[in-house]
Amino acid sequence: MTAYLGASIYASNVGAPMFVGLSGTAAASGLAVVIYEWHAVYILISLGWIFVPVYIASGAFTSPEYLKKRFGGKRIQVCTSIIMLVSYILRNISVNIFSYLKYICTHNALFSGGLRAVIFTDTLQTGILVVGAITVFIISFMKIGSWHTMEVKYMKAATNYTLSNQSFYSCGMPRDDAFHIFRDPVKGDIPWPGVLFGLTILALFVWCQDQLMVQRCLSAKNLAHAKGGTLFASLLKFLSLPMFVLPGMISRIFYTDEVACADPDDCTEICGSPSGCSNIAYPLLVLRILPVGVRGLMLAALLSAIMSTLTSVFNSASSLVTLDLWAHFRKNAGQRELMVVGRVTVLVLVGISILWLPILQDQQGGILWFYLASIVAYFFVPWCVAFLLGLFWKPTTEPAIFYGMSFGLFVGVIRMGLDFSVAPPYCGSGEPDERPVISAKLDFLHFSIINGLICVVVMVIISLFTKPRNSNQLHKLTWWTRHDKEEPELTDDEDDECKEKVDEQQISEDEAVAETKTFQSIEIESKPTAYINGERCKMAFLAWVCGNQDTGNTNISAEERAIIRRKMTSIKQNRKATAFLNTGAIIIMVAITFLIGFYA
Repeated sequence: MTAYLGASIYASNVGAPMFVGLSGTAAASGLAVVIYEWHAVYILISLGWIFVPVYIASGAFTSPEYLKKRFGGKRIQVCTSIIMLVSYILRNISVNIFSYLKYICTHNALFSGGLRAVIFTDTLQTGILVVGAITVFIISFMKIGSWHTMEVKYMKAATNYTLSNQSFYSCGMPRDDAFHIFRDPVKGDIPWPGVLFGLTILALFVWCQDQLMVQRCLSAKNLAHAKGGTLFASLLKFLSLPMFVLPGMISRIFYTDEVACADPDDCTEICGSPSGCSNIAYPLLVLRILPVGVRGLMLAALLSAIMSTLTSVFNSASSLVTLDLWAHFRKNAGQRELMVVGRVTVLVLVGISILWLPILQDQQGGILWFYLASIVAYFFVPWCVAFLLGLFWKPTTEPAIFYGMSFGLFVGVIRMGLDFSVAPPYCGSGEPDERPVISAKLDFLHFSIINGLICVVVMVIISLFTKPRNSNQLHKLTWWTRHDKEEPELTDDEDDECKEKVDEQQISEDEAVAETKTFQSIEIESKPTAYINGERCKMAFLAWVCGNQDTGNTNISAEERAIIRRKMTSIKQNRKATAFLNTGAIIIMVAITFLIGFYA
């Protein structure tokens, strides 16, 4: 189960954008982009050791639900769910479709239900993904010969017109710091202060608060398995350098005129984007360097990655809409209605994501990976701060979180508007940079730090002037109270809502049983056989479309519900398992620290 969970966490993050975005960024910028993957090792371990224990103890099924339990009220949960749905459009669905189209367009020559099922499917897909990507690396690196040869050739990988006119096409030359991870804090495309602090803020949201990842850990049968899953996913992150980063750099060496094009007209002719063609680095490598059979394996890996990511996104989006949004507007909605709403949600999200594709293509200078990270910086810095204060600072209040998140989101949307309204000049166009200073000079990682500090100040100040929840309302809801045996005390509104949910569930179950009995009571002799068969087919078809299955009467007593809840929210661990997992976490963090230091 641990391996399945870890593979699912990894596969949910490592999809088509890795093939196109991470490799493309490495082709354009060099080795430094690997810090996004290696940095995630620390955050994944934080997920298993810090965040998941609180999530499990609280009994929350979604991350917005945790915020509601922690602070009370409904507006934070609803606002969070809406913003996450926007994120799925801008950051997940549209990017996966874009990556798939890039891959397919480059490969024209080649082409003359439940969470448990998703997790097991992810495990198989991860195996295909890793084997295929490692195969690409081995074959391509053997053609290069050695690390030293790759360094020398990469630093010369520029088109002939770039080499002959380096002053005009300076942006078409490889960076001087291409083989270093920590880069200049002002001129670096991945500045080191932004990596240490800004990237940490973004990564905490992506790995520890995004429902897409949190739901995987919450599906574990206990805390030890959740921790083991995050460790396994952390180990797989070590492979990102050979799987994605180095192949992108090698592709620039082999196919310089295409991957490293610097003239807007030339790039438009090659890949359809005047911003640059680094995003086709990995697809070109697969198409031209691999034998036909291995190409088929990589196509399977790509499709597997897309399937894994999209199924995870759709599952999470359906959960957010049905559990966190629809239930507020339709309190008496039955199971069938919720299933229909979830499926309609998927169709709507896909439609909007397709309409977003033309805007996506030219953002962040055409570098897909930076676009992905910037979307998180625009929208989710306030949410990261809210989770951290909620976990570690008891006096944090609901008004502070709501208004602090609203203000931080306002600041982020302004930055997004500035970035999207005026694009940077194309490489080799000779046009001046007309972007506002805050957009042109302030990297989005640095912006994340500033916005994070603003949110902290706003939330702390408002918390000091508003009434916090009492200690009885915080049982199992913070890091300091996660081991409490008492359940959190509910306010009158929360208690009424809880009772309504229980009553609605009971009514829904009773109605389902009544419907089943009514259908079964049809007298066969009073109706023609064809009519009865038609009715049965109709009911079966509706059940299949709506995802509604008769499970019979599932009534359980209050005592049984309490026993189930205690089991689900238990964070007790076996001592031997705890020692083993803690040792593994320390070893992994030491190893990744050595790698980062070696390439710094």
